[in-house]
Amino acid sequence: MSPAHYGRCLLGVVEREGLRFINQRGRFVAALVRPLVWLLIFATGFHFVLGVSIIPPYRTYVPYEVYIAPGLIGMIQLFQGMQSSLSMVYDREMGSMRTLLVSPLPRWYLLVAKLLAGVIVSVLQAYVFLAIAWFWEIEPPAIGYLAVLPALILSGMMLGALGLLLSSAIRQLENFAGVMNFVIFPMFFASSALYPLWRVQEASLPLYYICSLNPFTHAVELIRFALYGQLDWVSAAAVVAALLVFMALAIYGYDPGRGMMLRRAAAE
Repeated sequence: MSPAHYGRCLLGVVEREGLRFINQRGRFVAALVRPLVWLLIFATGFHFVLGVSIIPPYRTYVPYEVYIAPGLIGMIQLFQGMQSSLSMVYDREMGSMRTLLVSPLPRWYLLVAKLLAGVIVSVLQAYVFLAIAWFWEIEPPAIGYLAVLPALILSGMMLGALGLLLSSAIRQLENFAGVMNFVIFPMFFASSALYPLWRVQEASLPLYYICSLNPFTHAVELIRFALYGQLDWVSAAAVVAALLVFMALAIYGYDPGRGMMLRRAAAE
């Protein structure tokens, strides 16, 4: 296989994901309406929060909509990762991915191509959300809009890899929605998306440990700091580690030998 074959495959997968996103306009609207409703309701109910600012003093009152905006961006990427993996379940059984998975191209490359295609869509959604959020006076410094791009790519890949891992274990399309809800809502609420971690620690120490170990927490913190031109090294390392683990397990889950063993066990 030449590099041209790999490039053509990547371009085809990205183009197909883009066309699907453009044609399914309801999916685009739903991806934005969900966080915007949260922003509108919570910003109205809680105008200020004693949160963690990016510059000293770290515990200071900041507008609540400013604090939760990175968490809502993470929500967009989390749902996009799950939606992209939902289509993977369908494509694997009767769509284009079924053909690609039996091609000479390595399985890991096909999964990475699918992951990158979903990340591109999620990054576009995040920037559209930031443009709309500007009207809620969420105005990070100009450099933040550029600095947040690597954070969005990294967090989007981690959450997309989680979706691929789930899709590798789910054989029926109708079962995926329930699993999505079982994963999405605990990850979102047990994180720093809505409240600072030190506030959670004051309320419940077990919940604080759960939030600290939650990969979504580190994705949100990575985005939050990047929006203000800074890098949270701990969160970056945690996101990279989670990405590697999720992707390795997803590749193992899509291994054809493992799938054959599962089919034999089911037949017996």
